[in-house]
Amino acid sequence: MPHVSSLRCDLMLADIKIAHSVFALPFALLGAAMVAWPPEDSGVQALSGGHVAIAVVLVIAAMVAARTAAMLSNRLLDRELDARNPRTAGRPLASGEASVRSYKIGLLASSLLFVGIASLFWWVLANPWPLMLSIPVLAWICSYGLFKRFTSLCHVWLGASLAISVPAAALAVHGEAIPAVPSIWFLSAMVLCWVAGFDMIYALQDVTIDVNEGLYSAPSRLGVTGALWTSAVLHLLAVGFLVAAWWLDQRLGGIFLVGVACVAILLVIEHATVRRWGTARMALAFFTLNGVVSCILGITGIIDLMN
Repeated sequence: MPHVSSLRCDLMLADIKIAHSVFALPFALLGAAMVAWPPEDSGVQALSGGHVAIAVVLVIAAMVAARTAAMLSNRLLDRELDARNPRTAGRPLASGEASVRSYKIGLLASSLLFVGIASLFWWVLANPWPLMLSIPVLAWICSYGLFKRFTSLCHVWLGASLAISVPAAALAVHGEAIPAVPSIWFLSAMVLCWVAGFDMIYALQDVTIDVNEGLYSAPSRLGVTGALWTSAVLHLLAVGFLVAAWWLDQRLGGIFLVGVACVAILLVIEHATVRRWGTARMALAFFTLNGVVSCILGITGIIDLMN
């Protein structure tokens, strides 16, 4: 393995693809908006514009730092598996282009940054909860890479890791309003099912490797057909949870419902694409379509809340 003398932050950032924060960030912002402007009959006071602006900036910064830590942890946990997988062997850490030390330093730095941002909620907004929960949250999201070694629920764990962004953002912005906004939990459940479902599709790329390595991904344990059907059921549940959130929250109106319909269509296209072309068009089926799903729901939901 070649000696790597520098941290090569460019390699790390390219490896973990910061742009893919788009999967969870719109949902976190929607969760924050749901509590920032609670229902008028809830008896909970809405937040001032200044408070909301500061909170949103901190939520975005915290989300990026947390995801960076989670992805670096995943790369460190999987570096030996990645090196034996032709699809991932070219990754900087697996190939030796970047050093384990540099990734560990990046993991420590992003984790400390996340905790530091969480502390700002207490210092600036008098909310201690983000700081109190920062370490448990980090432990949760940084450990998902271990689960495929012993359970097929690894996909659900990843889904839950992104799903907690919704109540976490709500708690950070205006925790007192959460009991008045039960739709938050249905939105979180949607994220869990949606992510678990598309992660099963993503795992189709490595089904042969996972079988050889004895890993517990859904495709390796259920087969390709079984994984696809399980993914489809999870995505059907995701749409159901979205409809439930819309039904429960009277502030979510026609615009959000149109967004839900668009999401249902996009998920159908995703499954049709995979069944037609397999993993050959994974960039479309996984990254593009799912990125559009999160953006549509975040935008349409926030527009309805602000009307």
